[in-house]
Amino acid sequence: MNFEFPFGALPAVLSGPRVERRRVLLGGSAFWGTMVEDGPGQGRLRLDDGRLLDPADQNYLPPVAPSKIIAVHISYSSRSQETRQRPRPSETPTYFTKPPTSLNGHGGQILKPADCKYLNYEGEYAVVIGKTCRNVTPDEAWDFIEGFCPALDMGLQDFRDTDQGSMLRVKGADTLLPIGPGIVRGVNLFAQTLRTLVNGRIVQEAHIGDETIWGPHYVIADIARHITLVAGDVILMGTPCHSRSVDAGSEVACEITGLGRVAGTVVAIDAPRASALGVGHAPTDTPEVRRVALGFDERVPAWLRDNLRAAKAVG
Repeated sequence: MNFEFPFGALPAVLSGPRVERRRVLLGGSAFWGTMVEDGPGQGRLRLDDGRLLDPADQNYLPPVAPSKIIAVHISYSSRSQETRQRPRPSETPTYFTKPPTSLNGHGGQILKPADCKYLNYEGEYAVVIGKTCRNVTPDEAWDFIEGFCPALDMGLQDFRDTDQGSMLRVKGADTLLPIGPGIVRGVNLFAQTLRTLVNGRIVQEAHIGDETIWGPHYVIADIARHITLVAGDVILMGTPCHSRSVDAGSEVACEITGLGRVAGTVVAIDAPRASALGVGHAPTDTPEVRRVALGFDERVPAWLRDNLRAAKAVG
């Protein structure tokens, strides 16, 4: 079985031609369409009813409707080096879940409550399951993938102290998963570069093939040993080094060559009404929270730190 990279022969989902499916909101109704890759209409979105649209003018919906969203804790070598000071965080992957209500479309608002200080970005690619998957080998897992999406796995790190085991409020709050704008297949994922940008400046960068610890085939086979995956389910494949907190007004984007770009704008909102009454664990600003939210600057490339500083200056 081939767990390593590069592959001898690419699985079908990684081989061309490129196909990208998007979901948009028009006149209060949702429509699916396919990006035109060549010929007449190239670069436009052709809806399934035949209409051709300018993709830049659309209101995008998440292109997935998962029963569950499962995320890998650490799956990039640079992230493991930054947080653990070793090339692999553990012998096997570990996971957490995000509720489907955390989904957000491309161009949406990412909400930062007034009582939370640390909202961190994590640029990732998401794997979308195409059909029911249970008890498969890594080699078989490729046949159960519908495609891939750029994603932003945002996190309210203020809840690290209370929710570190579950990550429920850290990663599960509404709007914290911008994903899309489309589902893409027919692209060699491991030849692509992932970049996260804040206000147009690159703050994360990784060549996926060079930094991947566990590929999606391994992760799917691992999860599906005990949990049935169904069509539309989403697996988030981790982020490279330099996840940091951003302020309201910042535009955050994840660009993956070959896949596309998803973006959202951080917007300040009031603290929840129940919080003022003392309900639940309050957000905290402790050494553990700051350790994750602020990271380890001495273990990441200086140019990423400089770019984030410049991005915040103009945000």
